[in-house]
Amino acid sequence: MKKTALVTGAASGLGYKLALLLAKDGYSLILVDIDATNLKKVQSELHREYKCSVDIIIKDLSKPNVALEIVKEIDVVSVDVLINNAGFGLFGTFSDTDWQRESDMLHLHILTTTHLTKLVLDGMLKQNSGKILNVSSLAAFQPGPLMSIYYASKAYMLSFSEAIANELKGTGVTVTALCPGPTKTDFQNVVSGNTTNNKISFNMGCSFKVAQYGYNAMKKGKTVAIPGRFNKFLAVLPRFLTRNRATSIVRSIQDKNREG
Repeated sequence: MKKTALVTGAASGLGYKLALLLAKDGYSLILVDIDATNLKKVQSELHREYKCSVDIIIKDLSKPNVALEIVKEIDVVSVDVLINNAGFGLFGTFSDTDWQRESDMLHLHILTTTHLTKLVLDGMLKQNSGKILNVSSLAAFQPGPLMSIYYASKAYMLSFSEAIANELKGTGVTVTALCPGPTKTDFQNVVSGNTTNNKISFNMGCSFKVAQYGYNAMKKGKTVAIPGRFNKFLAVLPRFLTRNRATSIVRSIQDKNREG
């Protein structure tokens, strides 16, 4: 019997690459995204290339109770793999940024991810098996001036994932938090409104390699996955600095990335 994977934010970027890896491994797919055009293209491509079942759900994952809507739509389908990948960033000082956009981000990164995990987890526990991959970020390890809500929400995702991974030991269900550094996707364009490019690009990761790393870590049941040696170093660096110093360094990087 074929296993089923549910992937959010699957129309592009890491979500698309992760869906590709799942299709190669013979999973039936349920792909969720707000981008109907690209999601339909992904559906056609994966069905054509891998002859797998690909169902799509067009949803705005930043809206209240959308997780319940998704689970009701898939009805009796048992989910073996859940990948919470959907997300976006927002650049600017907290006093100036748009509250509605920030509210959408918090709903997406925190409420939808948490609720969808809770709803799918119930079925996984009943079948004594399942894998959950939450796409967090290297941003989770320190505060982030000029992207304060994004960094804070990713810290929540990491902490949440680590906590429930511990709770689920011995159940057959594993939880992995993927924490990539800067990655070549459309993310930067969304953050910056298509007006700027990263000035600091020496540590820019390949989206497929990042997806492959996270996918392999999920299959092994690893709790935290940080692709790249330099990113691993950056993740532990705040332990050896004061919080104030770590925050100041992030601020300097953000300013450098977007200077004229």
